[in-house]
Amino acid sequence: MTNHVDFLRRGLLRGVAAGAGIAGLQLALGGKVASASGIGSPALALAHLKNIDAGVLNIAYYEAGPVDGPAVVLLHGFPYDIEAYAEVAPILVAAGCRVIVPYLRGFGPTRFLTAGTLRSGEFAAFGADLLALLDALSLPRAVLAGYDWGGKAASAVAALWPERCAGLVSGNGYAFSDPAAALIPAKPESEMPLWWQFYFQTERGRAGYAKYRREFNRLFWKQWSPTWRFDDATFARTAPSFDNADHVEVSIHSFRHRFGAVQGDPAYTGIGRKLASLPAIPVRTVTLDGGDDSAHRPTDGSAQAAKFTGPRVHRVIPGAGHNLPQEAPRAFADAVLELVRADRRAR
Repeated sequence: MTNHVDFLRRGLLRGVAAGAGIAGLQLALGGKVASASGIGSPALALAHLKNIDAGVLNIAYYEAGPVDGPAVVLLHGFPYDIEAYAEVAPILVAAGCRVIVPYLRGFGPTRFLTAGTLRSGEFAAFGADLLALLDALSLPRAVLAGYDWGGKAASAVAALWPERCAGLVSGNGYAFSDPAAALIPAKPESEMPLWWQFYFQTERGRAGYAKYRREFNRLFWKQWSPTWRFDDATFARTAPSFDNADHVEVSIHSFRHRFGAVQGDPAYTGIGRKLASLPAIPVRTVTLDGGDDSAHRPTDGSAQAAKFTGPRVHRVIPGAGHNLPQEAPRAFADAVLELVRADRRAR
């Protein structure tokens, strides 16, 4: 069974279980979505997948909207998946955008092309993956929007290949930090919320995450978005993405690499070195913080202002936690559309 058919089958079954009914089935079988309010079950809006070889990956992605519309790439974070954009995507499509939502390495049906490729979770790898996807899709430029790992991928391309970025939406602001600062201890109250990153440095942590990945990730959802009242069905739509054969390896490598505990992939040394220099981002940008994000405390954005040399607006989204697009889809979509319109005017 192909990834496309399997994902569609699972989406249909979940939609029926969630009470999507005939309207949801029609949507999954090819019906059009005009707006987020028309979705009976958000999962069904992202039920049709495509695959493309891009760099070291075969990337599974959702695509909708006119081929000649302004391109927008939406990138999820850890531990989420493309369902984070189930309500954002149709808003953008209704505005005439060509919307592309890929699964990151280690998530969902995205797969490495060869067994010998290091299952790296370093931030440079995510940026390289996104650039490879743009090349594979023959997209000269696009508005790039993401948060958490997806925000780092989008920010890497915006900083190092700004000609490919028509605008950037970055959850949690500037995405990069000085690697040397990773080993500088913070006060106990600041270290305590990072317990899981320290746990993942150990082999017990690797084994624990492999065995209880769904339990861990559900806990992260609750801790990082304390005011988000997601239900079992919402989590169940994303949870199968953690069953990717490389998910644990990529995740553990990511959190160990940022503490210098493992080496990165030599293929990304050049990109990694440039990101470690904390490059400025010269493209038009909207940075977003969730007002209730306990993983990344909201700020007024002023401390990072010097890192954005292009026009930049910073907003705090009240009532939203870490998973910004899924918790506040309209606010996230509005930020993307703001950049789409600005790019049109600039042309």
